Amino acid sequence: MIVETSPEHDELKEIGKKCITKHHAYHYFGFARTEWKLFEKGNPPRVKPLLYIFRVLLTGIYLMQTGEIEANLLELNKIFNLSFLPELIERKIHSAEKENLPEANLEFYRLEYERLISELEKAAEKTHLPENTTAKNDLNDLLIRLRLRAFN
Repeated sequence: MIVETSPEHDELKEIGKKCITKHHAYHYFGFARTEWKLFEKGNPPRVKPLLYIFRVLLTGIYLMQTGEIEANLLELNKIFNLSFLPELIERKIHSAEKENLPEANLEFYRLEYERLISELEKAAEKTHLPENTTAKNDLNDLLIRLRLRAFN
């Protein structure tokens, strides 16, 4: 695979940081709740969807706390230290993609899901992220420059 970048790509990545607002928390709430409903319907419940739920919640909490997006569950767990995640990750890595969860753990995972929803709510209330994006003018300027260059 060949990946190319440009100064404009670097500029766009910087502008993208200005697009993040405190309202992004709603995205993570919605995602997690939808995925939890799907997880509960799974018969039997599986490891991979459960990991996805925890990744979404930890990513949202981290975003609200830092203003940065980190979606790697291994990296996130270095910060959040959820003792049960390494075992779930190992199960996913070293077994079939669709490995089932033992029934005995479901209540524990439901409580952790609810706790993390609460943590995301708290992080969203405390966040220093802006109410609105501050990137509109920068995005507009970049788009105009790129369009003008395309016609020259």
